[in-house]
Amino acid sequence: MKIEEYEAAAEAILFAMGDSVEIKKLAFALQVNEREAEMILRNLADRYQADNCGLQILELDGAYQICTKPSQYEYLIRIAKQPRKQVLTDVLLETLSIVAYKQPVTRVEIEKIRGVSCEHAINKLLEYGLIQEAGRLDAPGRPILFGTTEEFLRCFDVQSVEELPDMNPEKVEELKQEAEEEVQLQLKL
Repeated sequence: MKIEEYEAAAEAILFAMGDSVEIKKLAFALQVNEREAEMILRNLADRYQADNCGLQILELDGAYQICTKPSQYEYLIRIAKQPRKQVLTDVLLETLSIVAYKQPVTRVEIEKIRGVSCEHAINKLLEYGLIQEAGRLDAPGRPILFGTTEEFLRCFDVQSVEELPDMNPEKVEELKQEAEEEVQLQLKL
């Protein structure tokens, strides 16, 4: 097969699937190795950029997805109902930050860090598709572990959680000290 045929097949797969496709699955479908599949996707992504087209290919933690370029959103909004904007309150952002930096993490661990119940925040983040169940902890009660999703990566425009900014070490120490003080207060009550 010619490279153009591979690109057309990869484009069709990504378009039809809608969600992201892992590189190994794409390679299997195209009957090429992963390195060749990545080259095909790079060529396709370059073509999308060069043609000044309304689509782009996103890489999301080793998986790829075709989606609309942000510059085209205003045109989409004119024809489709405007999506309900999800508002991330401070509580949701704090909870999401804990999940992003500590994942996989249990609800109890999140609550220890925040010092308050976070059941509502977790449910909202699950509803928004920003976090997901990432398994269960091998401990009594087998608590649910939470981690971020591909939607989180898209919303924060990163390819993986490793791209998240490092926290200021002084701020980390300050947060640890505040958490320890809150735990001590809880113990006194």
